[in-house]
Amino acid sequence: MAAEGQGGNRATLRDEQFGQGLAEHSAEAAETFRLAPHPTIPRCQAPLLVIVLDGLGQSKYEDQYNAVHVAHTPTLDSLKAAGPRRYRLLKAHGTAVGLPSDADMGNSEVGHNALGAGQIVDQGAKCVDKALATGDLFNLDGWKYIEPNAKQGTLHLIGLLSDGGVHSRYNQLMLLMEGAIQQGVKRIRLHVLSDGRDVSDDTAVDWVDRLAGDARKLSQEHGADVCIASGGGRMKVTMDRYESDWSVVQRGYYAHVLGEAPNTFKDPVEAVRTLKQGNEVSDQYVEPWVVVGDDGKPVGAVQDGDAVVTFNFRADRMVEISKALEYNNFDKFDRKRWPEFRFAGMMQYDGELLLPKHFLVPPPLIHRASEQYVVGTGLRVFACSESQKIGHVTFFWNGNRSGYLDPKLERFQEIPSDQGISFDQAPAMKARQIAAATREALLSGQYDFVRCNFANPDMVGHTGNLEAAIEAVTVTDECIKVLLDAVEEAGGRFLLTADHGNAEDMVQRDKSGAPKMGPEGKPLELTSHTLNPVPCAIGGPGLPPGVHFRGDLPGAGLANVTATFLNLLGFEAPNFYEPTLITTANEE
Repeated sequence: MAAEGQGGNRATLRDEQFGQGLAEHSAEAAETFRLAPHPTIPRCQAPLLVIVLDGLGQSKYEDQYNAVHVAHTPTLDSLKAAGPRRYRLLKAHGTAVGLPSDADMGNSEVGHNALGAGQIVDQGAKCVDKALATGDLFNLDGWKYIEPNAKQGTLHLIGLLSDGGVHSRYNQLMLLMEGAIQQGVKRIRLHVLSDGRDVSDDTAVDWVDRLAGDARKLSQEHGADVCIASGGGRMKVTMDRYESDWSVVQRGYYAHVLGEAPNTFKDPVEAVRTLKQGNEVSDQYVEPWVVVGDDGKPVGAVQDGDAVVTFNFRADRMVEISKALEYNNFDKFDRKRWPEFRFAGMMQYDGELLLPKHFLVPPPLIHRASEQYVVGTGLRVFACSESQKIGHVTFFWNGNRSGYLDPKLERFQEIPSDQGISFDQAPAMKARQIAAATREALLSGQYDFVRCNFANPDMVGHTGNLEAAIEAVTVTDECIKVLLDAVEEAGGRFLLTADHGNAEDMVQRDKSGAPKMGPEGKPLELTSHTLNPVPCAIGGPGLPPGVHFRGDLPGAGLANVTATFLNLLGFEAPNFYEPTLITTANEE
């Protein structure tokens, strides 16, 4: 993956959405991005180093399933031992990084957005709202990819039916259907999951009845063929998360794609009303159902040449069904049949896996990201990671802009990641090579601001291999020491943090915190990110003795890091950024 291209994202946005050629990058605008000197923290003649530990949080469960706790980490331990003036924790999930709720795990994309932008930017719903309101959604590559199939075959829409606004929203579904019909789509099949969680329970019948009426209206007004084809309750069908129960996804795949379910009805409203059993069953747990015609055949099974869209904007409960829809080597259950259709998500649900490959709404262009100010002030930048994460310390860090903002001042170095093997087979990944390249940059005298990302705690954590994750964290700690020694040699400053949790909890837990056990008595692996806070540490010989963490920001998150590193560079941060984490003795 080339540094300038940033992986699969480049193919799905127009240049102006990446900030290329915008007025904000003109010579006339350069002065507006010039930072003022900090009144009490002078510039350091040596560089500032920012280290991002990908997927390394801090868990309250310090047991054998915590790879960070078990690993040999003398460097991280020494940073923690420095105490609250130089070490603290930050929020890296939920509303702290712009996600809809604090039940949402952080991820590398929104984490690096927050680190680089200094602002908490809405991720998800508002991006979709804007893309639909402006019609841009239908001009982007995601739609263009599925459009031929949607027009020539059937467009299938899969998602949560409600206006709860946590995973999806009814008005977005309506706008998506109306826009698709305006683009020439003639046949739409709806595969809907009843909610009962983000909206009041026992409202599923009303929602399905409303959608069925709106589908009929669209059909009549536009000469289209729109109807509901399948469904079920969100906790019973399709919307599993964190690989808790793949049978939930299997039931959804069979109903939505194959048109197979133990319950068939000619009318979707009657389906939900019957399966609700007089509201004895929660909307969340309605059994899977399929609508059939007079001939007994499903009205909306997916066929070769069709298009499929998952219309939820929230990621967690769409990752697994996306794998079932997209992966050629999918092995979690027998799909029986995998039609040749084109698939896109409403958004990209996992930026590390580039899943799905195609998506309708890109991440937001974040205005006035820190890199614009850094290069606008004339500072020289070096950013480094391996292929799995190079886009995070460049594209996502820079407010979802590809390439260089100023090629004369920036250098991005990508270390090619291993290919053809699972990352737990080589847990060090490219950490040592990243450390070597970053060390060279620190000591070269060519850069003012150096940043890097160590990918292996996260990528190895995702494999569920505990022993490999422990090794990954151990190697990362060794690499941190290499870099902090280089900072010491150069006389510079450093800030260390992480983008979200992962390796610090490698087991699924019950409400008491005890590991969940599988049928064979073995603990169930946890391969997802976590809701845990992440570390943040500052130091270096160039750091003035009076600089320390403030004590009045207990709820601070990743976006507070931006103003902090700008201060450590010797400059004041823009006043609309989240507050800095640091203060000086002179300011107390």
